[in-house]
Amino acid sequence: MEYPDDLYYNRDHLWVRVQGNRGTVGVTDYAQREMGEVLFVDLPEEGSQVDKNDTFGSLESSKTVADLHCPTSGEIVSINKDLEEEPSLVNDDPYGNGWLIMVEFDDPNELEEMINAADYETFLEQKEDEDKEE
Repeated sequence: MEYPDDLYYNRDHLWVRVQGNRGTVGVTDYAQREMGEVLFVDLPEEGSQVDKNDTFGSLESSKTVADLHCPTSGEIVSINKDLEEEPSLVNDDPYGNGWLIMVEFDDPNELEEMINAADYETFLEQKEDEDKEE
C-alpha cells in the first residue's frame, strides 16, 4: 500500500493535500482496500460548512457503509462530481481522481493534529498487531 509523503493523515483513514488555505480530502489506500469495491458515494453540497470531526458524507461498498468525518473545519468549496457516475475511482485512484471534497480551512492549525505518512504507517502496524491479539 502506498502513503504519499506530501499528505496529512488521520486515524479515521482520511488524507488532506494542502494547497494554500484549502485542502483536498480523500480516503487512504488502506481504507479503500478494507471497504472493498465502493458502489456509492454520498457527499455534501458545495458551500456547506463543516466542523472538524463532523460527518460530511458516506461511502457504501460491497462490505459496509462508512461515515466520513471531516479532518478539518471549513467550507466545502468543491466536491468530486465524477464519483456520482464512477464511485470506483475511490478504489482505483484514492490519492488522485478518487478525491472526495475540497475544504477552505477555518483554522489551518487543525492540520497539526494530523500525522505524516510514516506515523500513519506505524499506526496501521499497531492496529494490525492489536487485531491479531483479539
